[in-house]
Amino acid sequence: MPQTQIACPRCRQLIAANVEQLFDVTHEPASKQRLLSGQSNYARCPHCGYEGRLATPVIYHDNEKELLLTFFPPELGLPLNEQEKLIGPLIKQVVDRLPLEKRKGYLFKPQANFTYESMIETILNKDGISSEMIKSQQERVQLIEKLLQMTSADARLEMIRQNEKVIDEQFFGLFSRIAQNAMQSGQESLARMLIDLQKQLLDETAFGRQLKESVGELETAQKELQAAGRSLTREKLLDFVIAAPNEARIRAYVSMARGGMDYIFFQSLTEKIDKATGEEKARLESIREKVLGFVAEVDKQIEARMKQAQDFVEAILEKDDVAKATQENLDGFTQEAADVASRLLQQASEKNDYVRMGKLQKMMQVLQEASAPPPEVAFIEQLLQAPDDAGIEQMLKENDAMVNQQFLEALSGLGAQMEAQGGDNPEAKAMGQRLGEVYKVVLKYSMRKNMG
Repeated sequence: MPQTQIACPRCRQLIAANVEQLFDVTHEPASKQRLLSGQSNYARCPHCGYEGRLATPVIYHDNEKELLLTFFPPELGLPLNEQEKLIGPLIKQVVDRLPLEKRKGYLFKPQANFTYESMIETILNKDGISSEMIKSQQERVQLIEKLLQMTSADARLEMIRQNEKVIDEQFFGLFSRIAQNAMQSGQESLARMLIDLQKQLLDETAFGRQLKESVGELETAQKELQAAGRSLTREKLLDFVIAAPNEARIRAYVSMARGGMDYIFFQSLTEKIDKATGEEKARLESIREKVLGFVAEVDKQIEARMKQAQDFVEAILEKDDVAKATQENLDGFTQEAADVASRLLQQASEKNDYVRMGKLQKMMQVLQEASAPPPEVAFIEQLLQAPDDAGIEQMLKENDAMVNQQFLEALSGLGAQMEAQGGDNPEAKAMGQRLGEVYKVVLKYSMRKNMG
């Protein structure tokens, strides 16, 4: 969302911040994440160092859960009638967006929240998140804030050791979301502080070291699977798993090659177990048990993501203008959501549900347009297919308007990127060389063009 220029609450100098008062989840599902993550209505001043939540009235609406919540910061000190004047138009906007059949009684009885925290707790409770879970997350947030405020590495290390029990998977997941929000909102100084803190957490905590090992094993497993390429079969994958040096490597194989671990894969593993004896038999049985457990974990995660994606897509399909709603929520479309939309379109087609088909086709059209490569990239792909330099020259003449400094920079940047990846990747190396050849022809053409 675009940033707004506001006066810093402390030094009054103008700073940029994401200011948002209406979080209408029914109209824009992505707004919920902005509220819960603290991405909106939070200020960091580069001039005086002020950091904190902005005193902004908030309206939260979720038609599915029949929630209409209001929060008015008490520090603003406005009387009730003035508060109603400010939030009234926002509530009217919520109601006007809903079709008549979805306008229910809760809309006429907004729940006022005296604190920001109570509003967030109400939202999370409706999602099935208990007060204990909320408290646990708040404690982790507070620990991150305290660690960021410490300037002494030794003092920070002592605090890390004192709180190592809560520096777990949930902690690192929360830490990652905070870091992403910092980078996405352009808070470079905070992002650098978080990167430094993350390095210390990975080095100095048991879970951090385990996480770092897992990342290393993922990278190694990825290289092995990529090297196998098209020759990767179930038998080859089974060999990788059996030869894995540790449990983290096995987990890595499962996370990246779950599709190959089907009935035939496990049948082959069972046959090897039946033929083995003694310690080798016990080792293979242990591997099978671990793989089955990791597969169950991955399947559960996939199922949860697909459920979330389906709810997201269905919420957009309920909008009056599906194309507009899709465009407004492009950031929320994961690969799972796109796959769900494609599957639902096929199902609607099989059932001859033309109304639903029409909505899904509009959604897919917006997604296809958004995922189309920029014109520069599309033109580069055409140039790469040219049989020789003369063919490239001809294409450049036919698309003369495309040949400018921006196009040259895009071509040069893509070539540099391929060269950087070419060390262990022969395909990337070959592509980098081809891009270099194309770049030379384009550069000569551009120079002649500029000289008239």
